[in-house]
Amino acid sequence: MIPLSDESRRPVDFPAGTAIIIAVNAVVFIAELMGGDPFVNRWSVIPADLISGKHVETILTAMFMHGGWMHIIGNMVFLWAFGPEMEDVMGPLRYAAFYLLGGIVSMMAQVAADPAATLPCLGASGAIAAVMGAFVVTFPRDRIRVLLLLGFFYRMTLMPAALLIGLWFVIQLFSVGAIADVQSGGVAYMAHIGGIVFGAILGRLFTDRIRVAQRRDRELGL
Repeated sequence: MIPLSDESRRPVDFPAGTAIIIAVNAVVFIAELMGGDPFVNRWSVIPADLISGKHVETILTAMFMHGGWMHIIGNMVFLWAFGPEMEDVMGPLRYAAFYLLGGIVSMMAQVAADPAATLPCLGASGAIAAVMGAFVVTFPRDRIRVLLLLGFFYRMTLMPAALLIGLWFVIQLFSVGAIADVQSGGVAYMAHIGGIVFGAILGRLFTDRIRVAQRRDRELGL
């Protein structure tokens, strides 16, 4: 299931914050391609190093790095599907703070799951999961346009946000035993779980009530 867009609403303003985050991810990925393994190893989170107090700055840098083309493309598609609507109700600055804090919390959840690991942890998945968590409690009834891949066949359909994100979360719960290095094809499921729980619980605190009221009035034609 690949979410493409929210068919129930459109952001009032252009989602500049989301666009900038995607651009930064793209620039960092190009730097990864140019720098190779030394770059990845230096700026990714190494749980064992972080626990010992080394390279604390990688908690931030790692969330803008990716393990390959499919990793970054998949993450950015998910971010563009859910990010603009959350930026619209939070405002660009609150949204950016929420995204970064969600990335930090999710990465720490991953580190806590395997603090002795010496393989690099990287990716925006945890921060994006936080955005999804906030989305599902803010717009649970929104209908999301989804691309369903069924072997060699595909179809477009609409799914309620609560169902789509709920299914995604359940998959993460059942897959939690498969934590592995992204570079070798694994997925940091604990980062996903930590991110979505963070977003669902604290996302409302970052919502700008004035912006929400203004957008509700527009929808009602007031």
